[in-house]
Amino acid sequence: MPWRALWKEQRGQGLAELALLLPVLLLLVMGMMEFGRVSHAYLAVTNAAREGARAAAVGAPDAQIIDVVKASAGSLAGNSLEITIDPQESSRQRGQPVRVAVRYGVAIISPVIQSVVPNPVWVTGETSMRVE
Repeated sequence: MPWRALWKEQRGQGLAELALLLPVLLLLVMGMMEFGRVSHAYLAVTNAAREGARAAAVGAPDAQIIDVVKASAGSLAGNSLEITIDPQESSRQRGQPVRVAVRYGVAIISPVIQSVVPNPVWVTGETSMRVE
């Protein structure tokens, strides 16, 4: 009989522990999700810049380079990409480097994380290759 008295006194303990730990766990999960989204965007932007630089190195015009970058960006919104090609098509010469930089803003969707990090988080990928 004394064990039953102890059992009744511990009612609600699990609920109280859950109430204390749930906000911390949700913050961790949201942070991991946002970190994953930003990391994905960084990898996609870096790959798109590399593909654009390769197209520029083999002599593609600027409009075609922009199309290659947008196609290589994968799941990112192509209209939101900021693409910089230096030097422009008219002043490119064989043997000189051409630089393609791609910039993309990742919108943070978690309200708690928005208050900690800047919104949007800008990721940049830049690649230089020698014109062939």
